[in-house]
Amino acid sequence: MRVAFTLEQCWHRVPGGTAVAALELARELERRAEIELIGVAAAHRRPAPEPWRPPIPVRRLPLPRLALYESWHLLRRPRVQWATGPVDVVHATGVAMPPRTAPLVLTIHDLSFLEYPEHFSRAGLRFFRRALELARREADLVLCSSEATLEHCAAAGFERERLRHVPLGVRVQAAAGVAEVRSRYGLSAPYVLWTGTVEPRKNLPRLLTAFAALDRELELVLVGPRGWNEDVPISSNVKLLGFVPADDLRALYAGAEVFCFPSLMEGFGFPVLEAMAQGTPVVTSRGTSTEELAGEAGILVDPLDSASIAAGIERALASDGRLADAGRARVAEYTWSRTADLVLQAYEQVSLR
Repeated sequence: MRVAFTLEQCWHRVPGGTAVAALELARELERRAEIELIGVAAAHRRPAPEPWRPPIPVRRLPLPRLALYESWHLLRRPRVQWATGPVDVVHATGVAMPPRTAPLVLTIHDLSFLEYPEHFSRAGLRFFRRALELARREADLVLCSSEATLEHCAAAGFERERLRHVPLGVRVQAAAGVAEVRSRYGLSAPYVLWTGTVEPRKNLPRLLTAFAALDRELELVLVGPRGWNEDVPISSNVKLLGFVPADDLRALYAGAEVFCFPSLMEGFGFPVLEAMAQGTPVVTSRGTSTEELAGEAGILVDPLDSASIAAGIERALASDGRLADAGRARVAEYTWSRTADLVLQAYEQVSLR
Protein backbone atom coordinates (compact mmCIF):
# COMPACT_ATOMS: atom_id res chain seq x y z
CA MET A 1 0.00 0.00 0.00
CA ARG A 2 1.34 3.43 -1.00
CA VAL A 3 0.42 6.30 1.34
CA ALA A 4 1.00 10.02 0.81
CA PHE A 5 1.84 11.48 4.23
CA THR A 6 1.84 15.26 4.70
CA LEU A 7 4.81 16.66 6.63
CA GLU A 8 4.71 20.40 5.99
CA GLN A 9 4.61 21.17 9.73
CA CYS A 10 8.29 20.19 9.93
CA TRP A 11 9.09 23.54 8.24
CA HIS A 12 6.83 25.66 10.49
CA ARG A 13 8.51 28.27 12.68
CA VAL A 14 7.31 26.34 15.73
CA PRO A 15 6.74 22.73 14.60
CA GLY A 16 5.38 21.69 18.00
CA GLY A 17 3.61 18.50 18.97
CA THR A 18 1.98 17.98 15.57
CA ALA A 19 5.42 17.58 14.01
CA VAL A 20 6.58 15.26 16.81
CA ALA A 21 3.49 13.10 16.29
CA ALA A 22 3.90 12.92 12.51
CA LEU A 23 7.63 12.17 12.63
CA GLU A 24 7.38 9.49 15.30
CA LEU A 25 4.50 7.82 13.47
CA ALA A 26 6.47 7.97 10.21
CA ARG A 27 9.45 6.27 11.89
CA GLU A 28 7.23 3.46 13.11
CA LEU A 29 5.30 3.01 9.86
CA GLU A 30 8.54 2.98 7.88
CA ARG A 31 9.40 -0.31 9.62
CA ARG A 32 6.24 -2.01 8.33
CA ALA A 33 6.80 -4.06 5.19
CA GLU A 34 3.19 -3.74 4.05
CA ILE A 35 3.37 0.01 3.49
CA GLU A 36 5.32 2.52 1.42
CA LEU A 37 5.18 5.96 3.01
CA ILE A 38 5.88 9.02 0.83
CA GLY A 39 6.21 12.39 2.53
CA VAL A 40 4.55 15.43 0.97
CA ALA A 41 5.48 19.07 1.59
CA ALA A 42 5.44 22.48 -0.07
CA ALA A 43 8.32 23.85 -2.13
CA HIS A 44 11.36 24.56 0.07
CA ARG A 45 14.91 25.56 -0.78
CA ARG A 46 16.35 23.70 2.19
CA PRO A 47 15.63 20.50 4.14
CA ALA A 48 13.72 20.80 7.39
CA PRO A 49 16.07 21.74 10.25
CA GLU A 50 17.15 19.21 12.83
CA PRO A 51 15.51 17.73 14.83
CA TRP A 52 12.52 18.03 12.50
CA ARG A 53 14.03 16.31 9.46
CA PRO A 54 11.68 13.56 8.21
CA PRO A 55 12.86 9.94 8.28
CA ILE A 56 11.18 9.17 4.96
CA PRO A 57 11.58 10.55 1.42
CA VAL A 58 9.68 13.82 0.95
CA ARG A 59 8.36 14.94 -2.43
CA ARG A 60 7.76 18.64 -3.00
CA LEU A 61 4.66 20.21 -4.51
CA PRO A 62 5.21 23.23 -6.79
CA LEU A 63 3.99 25.97 -4.40
CA PRO A 64 5.46 27.52 -1.23
CA ARG A 65 3.55 26.84 1.98
CA LEU A 66 1.14 29.77 2.18
CA ALA A 67 0.27 29.54 -1.51
CA LEU A 68 -0.13 25.77 -1.20
CA TYR A 69 -2.46 26.03 1.78
CA GLU A 70 -4.57 28.68 0.02
CA SER A 71 -4.69 26.66 -3.18
CA TRP A 72 -5.65 23.49 -1.34
CA HIS A 73 -8.40 25.20 0.62
CA LEU A 74 -9.85 27.40 -2.12
CA LEU A 75 -9.06 25.72 -5.45
CA ARG A 76 -8.65 22.10 -4.20
CA ARG A 77 -5.41 21.63 -6.06
CA PRO A 78 -2.65 20.59 -6.62
CA ARG A 79 -3.20 16.90 -6.12
CA VAL A 80 -0.62 15.25 -3.88
CA GLN A 81 -0.13 12.73 -6.68
CA TRP A 82 1.57 15.51 -8.68
CA ALA A 83 4.54 14.81 -6.41
CA THR A 84 4.03 11.25 -5.24
CA GLY A 85 2.56 9.43 -8.20
CA PRO A 86 -0.38 7.06 -7.60
CA VAL A 87 -1.24 6.36 -3.97
CA ASP A 88 -3.83 4.23 -2.21
CA VAL A 89 -4.40 6.63 0.70
CA VAL A 90 -3.71 10.28 1.50
CA HIS A 91 -2.99 10.97 5.18
CA ALA A 92 -3.22 14.63 6.21
CA THR A 93 -1.29 14.68 9.48
CA GLY A 94 -2.19 18.32 10.18
CA VAL A 95 -5.24 20.46 9.55
CA ALA A 96 -4.18 21.72 6.10
CA MET A 97 -6.54 19.75 3.87
CA PRO A 98 -5.23 18.41 0.54
CA PRO A 99 -7.85 17.55 -2.07
CA ARG A 100 -9.44 14.14 -1.74
CA THR A 101 -7.87 12.48 -4.78
CA ALA A 102 -7.65 9.11 -2.97
CA PRO A 103 -9.26 7.87 0.25
CA LEU A 104 -8.45 10.57 2.81
CA VAL A 105 -7.43 10.01 6.43
CA LEU A 106 -7.06 13.10 8.62
CA THR A 107 -5.41 13.45 12.02
CA ILE A 108 -6.95 16.07 14.32
CA HIS A 109 -5.04 16.77 17.52
CA ASP A 110 -7.30 19.52 18.85
CA LEU A 111 -9.95 22.06 17.89
CA SER A 112 -8.71 24.82 20.17
CA PHE A 113 -9.64 27.50 17.64
CA LEU A 114 -13.31 26.71 18.36
CA GLU A 115 -12.90 26.80 22.14
CA TYR A 116 -10.52 29.78 22.32
CA PRO A 117 -10.93 31.85 19.11
CA GLU A 118 -9.50 34.89 20.90
CA HIS A 119 -6.09 33.20 20.88
CA PHE A 120 -5.93 33.20 17.07
CA SER A 121 -5.51 35.84 14.38
CA ARG A 122 -8.28 36.58 11.90
CA ALA A 123 -6.29 34.87 9.15
CA GLY A 124 -5.64 31.87 11.38
CA LEU A 125 -9.32 31.48 12.21
CA ARG A 126 -10.24 31.68 8.53
CA PHE A 127 -7.71 28.95 7.73
CA PHE A 128 -8.86 26.61 10.50
CA ARG A 129 -12.56 27.13 9.82
CA ARG A 130 -12.11 26.34 6.14
CA ALA A 131 -10.06 23.26 7.04
CA LEU A 132 -12.83 22.08 9.36
CA GLU A 133 -15.47 22.62 6.66
CA LEU A 134 -13.44 20.58 4.16
CA ALA A 135 -12.70 17.87 6.71
CA ARG A 136 -16.37 17.40 7.52
CA ARG A 137 -17.10 17.13 3.81
CA GLU A 138 -14.23 15.01 2.52
CA ALA A 139 -12.35 13.05 5.22
CA ASP A 140 -13.12 9.34 5.15
CA LEU A 141 -11.74 8.79 8.65
CA VAL A 142 -10.61 11.24 11.33
CA LEU A 143 -7.97 10.05 13.79
CA CYS A 144 -8.20 11.78 17.19
CA SER A 145 -5.25 11.78 19.57
CA SER A 146 -7.46 11.73 22.68
CA GLU A 147 -11.00 10.93 23.73
CA ALA A 148 -11.39 14.62 24.56
CA THR A 149 -10.58 15.57 20.97
CA LEU A 150 -12.91 12.88 19.65
CA GLU A 151 -15.77 14.37 21.67
CA HIS A 152 -14.90 17.86 20.40
CA CYS A 153 -14.97 16.55 16.82
CA ALA A 154 -18.36 14.92 17.36
CA ALA A 155 -19.67 18.20 18.77
CA ALA A 156 -18.23 20.02 15.74
CA GLY A 157 -20.34 17.96 13.34
CA PHE A 158 -18.37 14.81 12.46
CA GLU A 159 -20.37 11.61 12.40
CA ARG A 160 -19.09 9.27 15.10
CA GLU A 161 -18.65 6.43 12.65
CA ARG A 162 -15.91 8.49 10.95
CA LEU A 163 -14.00 9.12 14.20
CA ARG A 164 -11.28 6.90 15.62
CA HIS A 165 -9.40 7.30 18.91
CA VAL A 166 -5.71 6.81 18.08
CA PRO A 167 -3.55 7.60 21.13
CA LEU A 168 0.02 8.63 20.47
CA GLY A 169 3.16 7.17 22.02
CA VAL A 170 6.32 8.09 23.84
CA ARG A 171 9.83 6.74 23.42
CA VAL A 172 11.28 5.96 26.81
CA GLN A 173 14.97 6.67 27.25
CA ALA A 174 16.79 7.12 30.54
CA ALA A 175 18.14 10.58 31.26
CA ALA A 176 21.91 10.95 31.42
CA GLY A 177 24.15 13.61 32.94
CA VAL A 178 21.44 15.21 35.07
CA ALA A 179 23.89 17.06 37.32
CA GLU A 180 25.91 18.34 34.35
CA VAL A 181 22.80 19.55 32.52
CA ARG A 182 21.50 21.32 35.62
CA SER A 183 24.86 23.03 36.05
CA ARG A 184 25.03 24.06 32.41
CA TYR A 185 21.62 25.75 32.62
CA GLY A 186 22.38 27.37 35.97
CA LEU A 187 19.88 25.33 37.99
CA SER A 188 21.37 24.98 41.43
CA ALA A 189 18.12 25.15 43.42
CA PRO A 190 15.24 22.64 43.48
CA TYR A 191 12.80 23.48 40.68
CA VAL A 192 9.32 22.98 39.26
CA LEU A 193 9.42 22.33 35.51
CA TRP A 194 7.05 23.29 32.72
CA THR A 195 7.65 22.69 29.02
CA GLY A 196 5.80 23.58 25.82
CA THR A 197 5.35 26.32 23.26
CA VAL A 198 4.73 29.66 24.95
CA GLU A 199 1.19 30.50 23.85
CA PRO A 200 -2.08 31.48 25.57
CA ARG A 201 -3.74 28.07 25.93
CA LYS A 202 -0.75 26.81 27.91
CA ASN A 203 -2.06 28.87 30.84
CA LEU A 204 1.28 30.27 31.97
CA PRO A 205 -0.14 33.35 33.77
CA ARG A 206 -2.05 31.14 36.23
CA LEU A 207 0.97 28.87 36.68
CA LEU A 208 3.11 31.92 37.49
CA THR A 209 0.50 33.15 40.00
CA ALA A 210 0.33 29.71 41.59
CA PHE A 211 4.09 29.47 41.83
CA ALA A 212 4.34 32.90 43.45
CA ALA A 213 1.96 31.71 46.17
CA LEU A 214 4.23 28.82 47.21
CA ASP A 215 6.18 29.44 50.38
CA ARG A 216 9.19 27.37 49.37
CA GLU A 217 12.74 27.82 48.15
CA LEU A 218 12.07 26.78 44.59
CA GLU A 219 12.66 27.95 41.05
CA LEU A 220 10.17 27.69 38.19
CA VAL A 221 11.89 26.55 34.99
CA LEU A 222 10.08 27.11 31.69
CA VAL A 223 11.35 25.21 28.66
CA GLY A 224 10.20 25.69 25.08
CA PRO A 225 10.14 28.06 22.13
CA ARG A 226 8.27 31.34 22.13
CA GLY A 227 5.03 30.97 20.22
CA TRP A 228 2.56 33.84 20.04
CA ASN A 229 0.44 36.28 22.07
CA GLU A 230 2.17 35.60 25.37
CA ASP A 231 4.84 37.48 27.32
CA VAL A 232 6.40 35.74 30.30
CA PRO A 233 7.63 37.99 33.12
CA ILE A 234 11.00 36.74 34.31
CA SER A 235 12.09 37.12 37.93
CA SER A 236 14.95 35.85 40.06
CA ASN A 237 13.20 32.53 40.66
CA VAL A 238 11.59 32.09 37.21
CA LYS A 239 13.87 30.98 34.39
CA LEU A 240 12.93 30.81 30.71
CA LEU A 241 15.35 28.46 28.95
CA GLY A 242 13.79 28.43 25.47
CA PHE A 243 14.15 25.39 23.23
CA VAL A 244 16.51 22.69 24.53
CA PRO A 245 17.71 19.49 22.79
CA ALA A 246 15.92 16.23 23.58
CA ASP A 247 18.79 14.78 25.64
CA ASP A 248 18.92 17.90 27.81
CA LEU A 249 15.13 17.91 28.18
CA ARG A 250 15.14 14.35 29.54
CA ALA A 251 17.72 15.40 32.12
CA LEU A 252 15.67 18.47 33.04
CA TYR A 253 12.59 16.28 33.58
CA ALA A 254 14.62 13.87 35.71
CA GLY A 255 16.10 16.68 37.82
CA ALA A 256 12.78 18.40 38.56
CA GLU A 257 10.95 18.07 41.87
CA VAL A 258 7.61 18.35 40.07
CA PHE A 259 6.42 18.76 36.50
CA CYS A 260 3.43 21.14 36.32
CA PHE A 261 1.39 21.33 33.12
CA PRO A 262 -1.94 23.12 33.74
CA SER A 263 -2.83 23.63 30.07
CA LEU A 264 -6.32 24.82 29.14
CA MET A 265 -6.51 22.43 26.18
CA GLU A 266 -4.25 19.85 24.58
CA GLY A 267 -4.73 17.45 21.73
CA PHE A 268 -2.70 14.84 23.58
CA GLY A 269 -0.05 16.09 26.02
CA PHE A 270 3.38 14.62 25.27
CA PRO A 271 5.08 16.44 28.19
CA VAL A 272 2.95 14.59 30.75
CA LEU A 273 4.19 11.20 29.53
CA GLU A 274 7.75 12.46 29.03
CA ALA A 275 7.90 13.61 32.67
CA MET A 276 6.38 10.38 33.96
CA ALA A 277 8.92 8.40 31.95
CA GLN A 278 11.65 10.04 34.08
CA GLY A 279 9.86 9.29 37.36
CA THR A 280 8.88 12.92 37.97
CA PRO A 281 5.56 13.64 39.78
CA VAL A 282 3.07 15.31 37.45
CA VAL A 283 0.47 18.01 38.14
CA THR A 284 -1.89 18.60 35.24
CA SER A 285 -5.37 19.77 34.28
CA ARG A 286 -8.62 18.09 35.15
CA GLY A 287 -11.17 17.86 32.33
CA THR A 288 -8.69 17.77 29.44
CA SER A 289 -6.80 15.19 27.40
CA THR A 290 -3.95 15.32 29.91
CA GLU A 291 -6.30 13.91 32.56
CA GLU A 292 -6.66 10.88 30.29
CA LEU A 293 -2.89 10.47 30.24
CA ALA A 294 -2.25 11.06 33.93
CA GLY A 295 -5.13 9.00 35.28
CA GLU A 296 -4.41 7.90 38.86
CA ALA A 297 -0.69 8.45 38.29
CA GLY A 298 -0.88 12.26 38.39
CA ILE A 299 -2.33 15.03 40.50
CA LEU A 300 -5.25 16.74 38.78
CA VAL A 301 -6.10 20.42 39.29
CA ASP A 302 -8.53 23.04 38.06
CA PRO A 303 -6.53 24.93 35.40
CA LEU A 304 -8.73 28.02 35.85
CA ASP A 305 -7.89 28.30 39.57
CA SER A 306 -4.36 29.33 40.54
CA ALA A 307 -5.00 28.21 44.13
CA SER A 308 -5.84 24.72 42.89
CA ILE A 309 -2.64 24.63 40.84
CA ALA A 310 -0.58 25.74 43.84
CA ALA A 311 -2.22 23.10 46.05
CA GLY A 312 -1.48 20.47 43.42
CA ILE A 313 2.19 21.41 43.36
CA GLU A 314 2.31 21.22 47.17
CA ARG A 315 0.76 17.74 47.10
CA ALA A 316 3.26 16.60 44.47
CA LEU A 317 6.18 17.96 46.48
CA ALA A 318 4.97 16.00 49.50
CA SER A 319 4.40 12.77 47.58
CA ASP A 320 6.46 9.65 48.07
CA GLY A 321 7.64 7.26 45.36
CA ARG A 322 4.11 6.07 44.56
CA LEU A 323 3.58 8.71 41.88
CA ALA A 324 6.90 7.88 40.23
CA ASP A 325 6.08 4.16 40.07
CA ALA A 326 2.52 4.77 38.87
CA GLY A 327 3.75 7.20 36.23
CA ARG A 328 6.24 4.76 34.76
CA ALA A 329 3.54 2.09 34.61
CA ARG A 330 1.22 4.53 32.87
CA VAL A 331 3.84 5.43 30.26
CA ALA A 332 4.26 1.75 29.33
CA GLU A 333 0.71 1.80 27.94
CA TYR A 334 1.58 4.42 25.28
CA THR A 335 3.73 2.99 22.50
CA TRP A 336 4.26 4.12 18.93
CA SER A 337 3.86 0.50 17.85
CA ARG A 338 0.26 0.55 19.07
CA THR A 339 -0.31 3.89 17.35
CA ALA A 340 1.03 2.53 14.06
CA ASP A 341 -1.20 -0.56 14.34
CA LEU A 342 -4.29 1.62 14.72
CA VAL A 343 -3.26 3.89 11.84
CA LEU A 344 -2.66 0.89 9.56
CA GLN A 345 -6.13 -0.39 10.42
CA ALA A 346 -7.52 2.99 9.32
CA TYR A 347 -5.58 2.87 6.04
CA GLU A 348 -6.82 -0.64 5.32
CA GLN A 349 -10.41 0.32 6.09
CA VAL A 350 -10.53 3.32 3.77
CA SER A 351 -8.58 1.63 0.95
CA LEU A 352 -11.23 -1.07 0.72
CA ARG A 353 -14.03 1.41 0.07
